[in-house]
Amino acid sequence: MDDDDGFEDAGTGTPLSAIAEAFEELSSCLKSNGGCHDLMLKPFCDACSLVSVLFGSLGIAFKFAELEYVSKVRDLAEASEIFGSLNSILDYDVRNDTVRTPGSLSRNLRRVRQGLDLIRALFQNFLSTYDDSLKEAASMAYAKVCAPYHTWAVRTAVSAGMCALPSRDQLLMKLNETGDSAETEMRRYIDASLPIIEYIDKLYISRNINLDW
Repeated sequence: MDDDDGFEDAGTGTPLSAIAEAFEELSSCLKSNGGCHDLMLKPFCDACSLVSVLFGSLGIAFKFAELEYVSKVRDLAEASEIFGSLNSILDYDVRNDTVRTPGSLSRNLRRVRQGLDLIRALFQNFLSTYDDSLKEAASMAYAKVCAPYHTWAVRTAVSAGMCALPSRDQLLMKLNETGDSAETEMRRYIDASLPIIEYIDKLYISRNINLDW
């Protein structure tokens, strides 16, 4: 895949189908050359930008995630004019000892990865229950993926906001999906995003950088 390739035209259907298609393309690219293919930054950012609409659809409870996620993706997208791949970001910050520095690209990438995983966990929970309320599905996803890295104040605000989540039917309406079509597209994203998430984790682990932050 050329590093100028993007996903602005990914799919003409629903937001979920566009997201699923974009991540399937990324996953396919990653698996090429025996799984040793380097993931290019621009198409990665193009795919990640499509996920922003999902945070917006979840209302105030996930406003913190939307604001952080969107800003981090934007910063990485701007950096794609200089850095070709995700690997090059880590290499740069390792050389400059800025991996965990607030605002660094490696830190931004870590936060975007958490955003992708949060949506993945939410989809898994959404599909495992038929409860009309999304509170339990969203709360479990947040507790697993993000809560360990957030302050008490943020966790408290998120907990309070869970009461304002849309219902299951309201979310489907916002995303222009039926129950069946949403299940199909969510499963596509769940399957396609996992190799991407694991790849990003390995970028840190291979450089002896732990993931407890």
